[in-house]
Amino acid sequence: MVLKESDSELARGDTAPDFALRGTDGDHYSPEDFADTDALLVVFTCNHCPYAKAKFDHLNELSEEFDDAAIVGINPNANKEYPDDSYENMVELVANGTIDYDAYLFDETQNVAREYGAVCTPDPFLFRREDDEWRLAYHGRLDDALDPESEPTEFYVEEAIESILAGEDVEHPDRPSRGCSIKWREE
Repeated sequence: MVLKESDSELARGDTAPDFALRGTDGDHYSPEDFADTDALLVVFTCNHCPYAKAKFDHLNELSEEFDDAAIVGINPNANKEYPDDSYENMVELVANGTIDYDAYLFDETQNVAREYGAVCTPDPFLFRREDDEWRLAYHGRLDDALDPESEPTEFYVEEAIESILAGEDVEHPDRPSRGCSIKWREE
């Protein structure tokens, strides 16, 4: 496990890079598929990383709590050397209820992670719907628990979603997320 901190090229106000990725239900999804919500949380995550696994329940709770926000997980670890992160295991985690987001998508080419500048799992990007586009409102950690066994006391993304839904700016500064490195394939 290589510990990384996120450092994206996307700045607040930038539009969300587009994608069309296969979900665990076999359908393909893009950011526009969630245009009926006011907030879109895209989290680069995976099946095996202890940092990512520690946030499964929190992301499930966010998905259940906010009707006007979509929670989308994207697994960029399309690397045969990490079989735990396979598409088949993604499907299993959704089927058994471990992951219950609005969608869990597989970035088979790893191009979407590159376009977003994601470097670790989890790496959350929160967008607000503005002028028929998704614009970055917050990029940073989900909460203040920096290690998998730590209990959070502050919930940055939850508060940021509440701000967006209230029509307010996100006051939290962007704080680098921390987690396992994305398992890039050798080119």
